[in-house]
Amino acid sequence: MVMQAAPINPGARPADAVPITPVSSVTAGVTATSVTAGVTGSTAPAAAAPAAPAAPVAPVAPVAPAAPVAPVAPAAPSAPAALAPAPVAMDRDFIARNQIVERYIAGRLPLKGAQDFERYCREHPDLIDELGLTERINAALRLLDASGRASPWEERPKAWWQQLPALLGTAALALVLGIATLVMAGKLAARQRSIALLQQRVAQQPLDPAQSTHTLVVIPSRTAPSLHSLATLGNGAAELADLKFDVSWSQYPVFRVTIDRIDQGRVAILHNVQRDSNGQLHLEFNTSALGPGDYQLAMEGMTWRGEPIPQAWATISIVH
Repeated sequence: MVMQAAPINPGARPADAVPITPVSSVTAGVTATSVTAGVTGSTAPAAAAPAAPAAPVAPVAPVAPAAPVAPVAPAAPSAPAALAPAPVAMDRDFIARNQIVERYIAGRLPLKGAQDFERYCREHPDLIDELGLTERINAALRLLDASGRASPWEERPKAWWQQLPALLGTAALALVLGIATLVMAGKLAARQRSIALLQQRVAQQPLDPAQSTHTLVVIPSRTAPSLHSLATLGNGAAELADLKFDVSWSQYPVFRVTIDRIDQGRVAILHNVQRDSNGQLHLEFNTSALGPGDYQLAMEGMTWRGEPIPQAWATISIVH
């Protein structure tokens, strides 16, 4: 701010001059002092002078206004920091007032609120009894049962597209089992036909025609029966076996020959078999008449009373 000096009266005396008081101007904490007409802040009193006609005083040129001082911009007040809302303490009054239980059961409680409620229930387990949650849960279960809905912990039936892999697996397993059953049934039927054919052949006892004659001289054992075979007949094709057992050393001219299949049973008994002039017993038979296996022949001499006396033993083998 610039203060202008008051006009000076030309007819006034210097002693009568009114002292000019400095005016202070404050702008943004800076003090400026304006001095008018080169007069300092304190003006000494003028000395007494004889009265004289006062010369006209030229008007004092107005003092050029001082350059305005740029005002200092005041510091912008800092914005107050946003204060986070203080956390609300979870207590029984807050739970009842804000229907925390109902919102928690309905699933409408935020995650932070649900965690705080669970933590509070964990720290205050007696709250469960005060809120009657057990009765509410039982009532809800009864309502689900009355409506025919499954309990939450029961597994819900899967949709048909979720059951499709299991159905396909079951169908594939059933197909494999069906094929295996058909194969086994075919093999069983073939085996049954083979068994029936064998049974029919055993019942009929067919004989294959002899294609050749096999003559063999056998020297039987004189001491005891032996399991060691002295001859092998058959060899796959039916033949007429001509066996000559040498019993020339025996004193009996007539013999009884017993044929047993080893480990199975008796096959035949031949009575009054006479030896020839060479002292040999002749036995001829079709090899297909006897089944494959080992046969033991016992030769007994007959006394004049008809009593058999063991003389010799021989074992032969039949091969089909």
